[in-house]
Amino acid sequence: MKRIRTFSRRQFLQSTAGAAGASLAAATLLLESTPLLAAPQPGAASDRVRFGIVGVGMEGSELLRKALSLPGVECAAACDLYDGRHELAREIAGKPIPVTRRYQELLDDRHIDAIIVAVPDHWHRQIVVDAIGAGKDVYCEKPFSHNPADGLAMVAAAANSDRIVQVGAQRTSSVLCAKARELYASGAIGKLSLVEATLGRNDPTGAWEYPPPPDLSPQNLDWDTWLGTAPKKAFDPLTFARWRCWKEYGTGVAGDLLVHLLSGMQTVLGINEVPARVSAFGGIYRWNDGRNTPDVHPVLFEYAGVPVYMRLTLGTESTEVTRFMGSKGIIELGEFGLSYSPQGGVDTSPSYYAASFPARLRDPYFSAWHAEHDPKPGREPIPESSSFRGNDYDDLRPHLWKFFEAVRTRQPVLQDALFGHNAALACHMANESYYRKAPVHWDPATQTIRS
Repeated sequence: MKRIRTFSRRQFLQSTAGAAGASLAAATLLLESTPLLAAPQPGAASDRVRFGIVGVGMEGSELLRKALSLPGVECAAACDLYDGRHELAREIAGKPIPVTRRYQELLDDRHIDAIIVAVPDHWHRQIVVDAIGAGKDVYCEKPFSHNPADGLAMVAAAANSDRIVQVGAQRTSSVLCAKARELYASGAIGKLSLVEATLGRNDPTGAWEYPPPPDLSPQNLDWDTWLGTAPKKAFDPLTFARWRCWKEYGTGVAGDLLVHLLSGMQTVLGINEVPARVSAFGGIYRWNDGRNTPDVHPVLFEYAGVPVYMRLTLGTESTEVTRFMGSKGIIELGEFGLSYSPQGGVDTSPSYYAASFPARLRDPYFSAWHAEHDPKPGREPIPESSSFRGNDYDDLRPHLWKFFEAVRTRQPVLQDALFGHNAALACHMANESYYRKAPVHWDPATQTIRS
């Protein structure tokens, strides 16, 4: 079968950014990912990782394409509740792989090593826990959980097994995040005092107003099963395609976008924890289409005593960037590059406050300051800024590669169940603060979010 050529949102952005930044290439350092295709090919069929995928929608179909582009990986079966995606899975695979509406059939197949889970958030817990119980390694799309209780259940299931569980926020496997982490760990920016991040979109597709499949009907979609634990409602194609808009099935911009910013930040800082407290604001300012999750969501976190301010909007396109600010400089991390700008953190001229001194005091102060601080001619300091370019930090292939290598080698992954749970929990706290209109914190004694 002929394979379909498609472009995801991030692929389109990467291609346009690459063209715009071509003139800067000579002034930057290029970071290279692990050469995946140059990696040794498994010598025998038994070395191949055979996976099944549950959910072949927008994200799932891209995961399937990327996974099949990796060496030593084979798709054994696909599951989706919409029959049109059975057809899509076979088109992507290029052969008539087994397809089903029942994910349990994949778990019962002893020839399947791992399961990729790319379903609406409210289905994560059931499938992940069942897959772990069936002895399968699991790659689960972000956010890891739909609510705190679901996250705790999945963490417990993973902890009580020897299964590899990796969550799909790709920045933990990015060379850009790794370089930012190296700079931060070396003390390049000194004492951290503030982290801020922005992410903005300004188009219907970016706000999840996706067109439902034209042929979608109760005959080719198991609607009742799709609803799962959510409240029962009549068949609705818009709900199926745009489930991220409603908290009954998704987690809003927090779970869809904020989780990427948080996962990247924790990777750079080398931490894996729940924020001490969270305060969020926002509302539905642009996409008043019946959704009940905000389309503008600014959030203030406290991590390790440091304020972290993240702003998300679906109403204005803006550059996506995370800034790590310290006493010695700033690291700016973007989708396709990062920069480091050092700062001395010292006076480079006499204090302007001395202008309030009378001349008998001011003149001696200025003379003494210059005598002590002025550099010798020809030895003036030149702060050296650095910039780096690399592959899109949301590229799926490096992250999937690490998962499949962990399945082969049984080595642990960075973004495991606990990491994914902590990142998702911060998003749940952001949502709860928004809905409660009050700051919140995590209570470890009751394992709940408290105001």
